Order: sequence, then C-alpha cells, then structure tokens
Amino acid sequence: MTPAVKNILFANGIVFLMSMLNAQLYNFISDNFALRAYDVLFEFKIWQLATYMFIHGGFWHIFFNMFIFWMFGTELEMEWGSKQFLKYYFICGIGAGILNILFTSSPTIGASGAVYGIMVAYALRYPDRPVYIYFLFPVKVKYLVGFLALISFFSTWNPQADGIAHAAHLGGILIGFIYLKLWHKIPSLKSIFKQPAKKPKSTKPTEDKMVEYYRQRIDELLDKINRVGYLNLNDDEKEELEKGSKYLREHDEQNYH
Repeated sequence: MTPAVKNILFANGIVFLMSMLNAQLYNFISDNFALRAYDVLFEFKIWQLATYMFIHGGFWHIFFNMFIFWMFGTELEMEWGSKQFLKYYFICGIGAGILNILFTSSPTIGASGAVYGIMVAYALRYPDRPVYIYFLFPVKVKYLVGFLALISFFSTWNPQADGIAHAAHLGGILIGFIYLKLWHKIPSLKSIFKQPAKKPKSTKPTEDKMVEYYRQRIDELLDKINRVGYLNLNDDEKEELEKGSKYLREHDEQNYH
C-alpha cells in the first residue's frame, strides 16, 4: 500500500471509529466539520470544504469509498508520486464540495467526490483496464466511469431524496477531468497575453553537457525503477531511458550502460 493512500485510509478510519463510539462526539464532528453551504458562505467555515471528506455516515459508506479509493488510487500514486497524488485528491474533493454547495444546502459528508476524481484519472490513464462489477462481470474502466458520470449529471439536475450527494460526484468528475486535461495548458495560454520576449541566441549543447544530462537523468530513472519497478514508468520515461542509454553507449567515454 502506498504512503498517501495508507494515510488517508487511516485518517478516515480513525474519524469513523471516533464518531461511531460516541454519539456526542459524532454530533460535534458533524456540526463543525461536515459541509454546509450556509456555514461556508456566510460563516466562512472554509475548512469544511476539506474536512467533510473524512466523515462518513455508516460502515458501508466508508467501506465502499475507501475500497474504491485504494483500488484505483494505489497505482496512480506509484506513478505520480505521493505529493502530486495528494494534491490531485484534495483538488477534486474541494472542487466537488464547491459545486455541491451551489446545488444543495443539506449537510454533506464523505469522500465520494474525491474518489470520483481518482476514478476519472485512472480511466484516462488506463482506459481499457477491466473492472469486475460485483467481482463477476468485466467492464472496461472508461465505460464504467462514463456511466457513473451520466448518472451523476442527470441526478444532479433531477434531484431525488435518496440521500446521495450527486452534485459532489459530478464535481469530482468535472474538476478531475479539467485539471488533468487543461491545467498544464494554462502557462501557454498566459504567454499569449505577454509581449514576446527577444529570442536568445540558440546555443547548441556540447556533447559533454548532453552526456552529463543523460547520466543524471538515467540515474534518476534507475532510482525510480528500484522503488516502484520498470512497469510503473510512464511512456515518456521509458522512451527517455532507452534514448539516453543509446546516446551514452555511443558518446560516453566511460561506456555507461
């Protein structure tokens, strides 16, 4: 189990046990840390946008949220690293909370919004991986997440009294998709509004600099392989490892392999 996944599971489990063992404590936690539109908008209890993700209303609620989070999140954390993974998890959860308070004033608890964001990331990264519904029926993860997105969309605009925060689910899906697909393009969009800087004179890197660069980069990739295995390198890293190794075989006097 990866570190961030383990810590989030542990934190959710501790809060759940505290809440279930003492009714007064549960009421205190719910009153102060569950997500309420009025509290956030008018009493400025901004922390509720994050804390609501750690509160669950029953065993099956926390079990399915944490099981799905572990199932999809572990591989993503191994590939992204813990820091980037946690950043993405909280962006999806907080974004889901913001969208949710625009649609409902009812108290909201649970990590579902963030978990839906994790599922979107997994579907974009591994779209054809099979997921076994009820452990029996294989479905490609891209179709499963697409189906859940449609349910969340129509349920948000046609709310039923089912006690499910569909707007939070939809928020996690939308924020996750936007972040993964568009966020990296923002710097290039900003550059459109800046005056073009003078082009620096192009300097072709010397062979020594290229050798030094590939030595350092391959060492970093080999360290990552030792930690998480070759299969957890992304396609760009695998290509860079192959390209760098070839370059060093041809140009490095130390015959680096």
